Amino acid sequence: VQLQASGGGLVQAGGSLRLSCASSGSTFSIDYMGWYRQAPGKQRMWVASISSGGVANYADSVKGRFTISRDNAKNTVYLQMNSLKPEDTAVYYCTASARYWGQGTLVTVSS
Repeated sequence: VQLQASGGGLVQAGGSLRLSCASSGSTFSIDYMGWYRQAPGKQRMWVASISSGGVANYADSVKGRFTISRDNAKNTVYLQMNSLKPEDTAVYYCTASARYWGQGTLVTVSS
């Protein structure tokens, strides 16, 4: 399974970004897709995940601001991030069942 993340960038606090993660390869064994993030000097942390059936879960820190969704026809998972805060600044990684990882995309939120 190969994952290609995109959509990061620089945004002001209160702004929005949408991350995309396109998957290819043998995806039939993947039961969930998710996003993690790693801020400078910190450990990688789980942000959100969505099951093959569409059930979404979120970390408390992003609940109500971020929305994860998937387009199975396009083998793509999205992370819509609204009301961004400076503490959301991190490299965001998409994952397939925490076994396969994308290359990461940098999100920088300025105050």
